[in-house]
This record gives sequence, C-alpha cells and structure tokens, in this order.
Amino acid sequence: MRFLVGRIIAGIVTLLVVTMLVFGLSRINGDPRSLLISEDTTIDVWDELGREMGLDQPVYRQYLIYVGNLFRGDLGDSTLQRKPVTEILWSRIPNTVRLAFASFLFALLLGIPLGVLSAVKHGRWWDRGIRAFAVLGQALPVFWISLLLIYVFSVGLRWVPVSGNAGWTSIILPTIALGWFGAAGQVRILRSSMLDVLNSEYVRFARAKGLPSRTVIWKHAFHNALIGPITFAALTLAGMVTGSIVVETVFAWPGLGLLATKAVNNSDYPILQGLILLVTLVYLIVNLMVDILYLIVDPRIRSSD
Repeated sequence: MRFLVGRIIAGIVTLLVVTMLVFGLSRINGDPRSLLISEDTTIDVWDELGREMGLDQPVYRQYLIYVGNLFRGDLGDSTLQRKPVTEILWSRIPNTVRLAFASFLFALLLGIPLGVLSAVKHGRWWDRGIRAFAVLGQALPVFWISLLLIYVFSVGLRWVPVSGNAGWTSIILPTIALGWFGAAGQVRILRSSMLDVLNSEYVRFARAKGLPSRTVIWKHAFHNALIGPITFAALTLAGMVTGSIVVETVFAWPGLGLLATKAVNNSDYPILQGLILLVTLVYLIVNLMVDILYLIVDPRIRSSD
C-alpha cells in the first residue's frame, strides 16, 4: 500500500509542477489578453477583460485562480474557434482513444507472439527474420510508413479510404502505421526478457521434470519475463494516446494530434496548454496502472512493501 501511496503523491506533485510551468510560460509569452482582442479594442475593454481573467490580482492569486479553474474543468477559450477548450478536447478525445487502443491491440497481437517465437527459435532463420522486422519497424519513419500504406492500399488497390473518418475502414491504415513501431519494440523487449528467463535455473528445472514445452514457455518463462514488456507496453499506449500527431496529420484523422498541429500553426495557446495538461495526466494515470500491474505480476514488490 505504501508503494502505491508514494506513487500517487509523486503523481500529484508532478501535476502541480506542470501546472506551474504552463502558467509561467503563458505569462512569459506576454499578456494573455493580447490573444483575445483585436487592434480596435479600447482601454475600457482591456481593463474589463483583465478583471474577468484576474490579471489585476497578484501573480500568486492568479495562479490559485488558474488552478481553481482547472479543478472545475475550465481551460479557457480557444483563440481561434472561440469555444471552450474543454469542449473542443472532449470532441476529439474519442477518436484519438479509439485509434490508440486499436493500434495498441495491433502492437500486442503482433509483437507478443513474434517476440516469444524469436526467443524460442533463437539463432534460427525464424529468429533472424523476426529481428529484421523489429529493426525495420523501429528504424523506418512513421510518416514514411503512413505514406507507403496510403500509396499501396488506398491509391493502388483502393481497398480503404485515403484519409478522414468515413467509416470503420478508415481506421485500418492509421492503426497499422501507429502500431508498427510499438509492435517492433515489443518484439525486441520481449525477446530479450524471454532469453534471460529461458536460460534461468528454474526453467531448466521445469524442463528436467518433463513438463510440456508449451507449459514451460507460457507458464514459467513468459510470466516471469513480463516486467520489461509491461513497462514498454504502458509507455507505448500513453504515447499512442498523446503522441499520434504525425499519423493523425498524414491521415487527416480528427483527433488530438491533428488538433495539436492546427493549434501550433494558428498559435492557439489555450488549446496547447490544455493538450499539455492532458498529456501529463494520461502519463500519470498509465504509470499508476503500471505500478499496480507490477504488484500483481511480481510478488517480490508486494513482499518488500
């Protein structure tokens, strides 16, 4: 329990530090009112807007007001769309989450079997072929894979749409492009962990007892090789949720990544601040989930708590 409590406290402190950084950067960039007004704004409107935003208060009170607004879900208004940032983010989150989980599932369904097979067939042609796939998967740029998939399956074969969200087939190519790197990384991490476990004494003892090869691999070796792959899988999932900018831009997928690109191009700082806080929150939640999985998978962590 102390293990989880410590992680939760660390997460809260991290979130507070990020809010301070975001608040400080918003003030360093200049007066926030300058993003919300036009050249024809009068002094009276300027002062009234400052009172509404709390800019007539000391800096520490401005920060407290900012944090209070965050707890109420108020992230301000977009300077481009003139709509609440929270509303804009909520409209994009489902598309990004759907793409992220589809890509994550693709990465696991492809990466786990190939990683185990590569370790079991160590040194054979299966292993060499899978390692080549893993190297290419992590070396090839995501945008290049995306464009290649579009050229082959959309332009050439016309099997799926080129871009947008026009149905369930529209998610196929973005899923492959986003999940390719995760699958390749999972292969390498799992292969390395499995090789260490397969050479351990208790696995050799299990083989010596005459247990079936499938039982030795999946019950004894795979279960004890999960710490590294779990960590990588969690970071991969968080990265897919928050870092799909390239894929969403190439495929014009209406998610948070495409929103971030437009916000940067249009200097929509409230949107960018909201995205930064959302990314931080996602990583903190995923890290907490990983810590809970550690307690389930590795009894040594529970016994040392």
